[in-house]
Amino acid sequence: MDVEWQRLQIIAANLANLNSVAPPGTAPYHAMRLISGPVGTFADAMADRQKKDHIGEVKVLGLEPVAGVERRVYDPTAPEAGPDGFVTFPLIDNAAEMALLIRTSRSYEGNVTALGIAAQMDRQALEIGRG
Repeated sequence: MDVEWQRLQIIAANLANLNSVAPPGTAPYHAMRLISGPVGTFADAMADRQKKDHIGEVKVLGLEPVAGVERRVYDPTAPEAGPDGFVTFPLIDNAAEMALLIRTSRSYEGNVTALGIAAQMDRQALEIGRG
């Protein structure tokens, strides 16, 4: 769940900087992607699979900038425009970010639901024991 929460934070930062302007001579904001993967190696995962109560774990491996060139808009009246009259914006695809946001929030929601069901099953097991 922590990985999905961090992924949501990165997506929010990307969307917040969608229309941020880079001052002349500076690099614009670059959209980032969170890279995640399993905690152990493949051999560890196969060995752990033999255990009855095996739960796979995921960790953040790092952040990676999205490849691409910044978006340039001709607006010589803007105070952020360079000597050539262009204003530089980050290359962020709003539709792709929103799709990733929805997919990530659904994954997070599924994890929260599973955690709630597990807690409910624990409570019901305790009630049976009191019976």
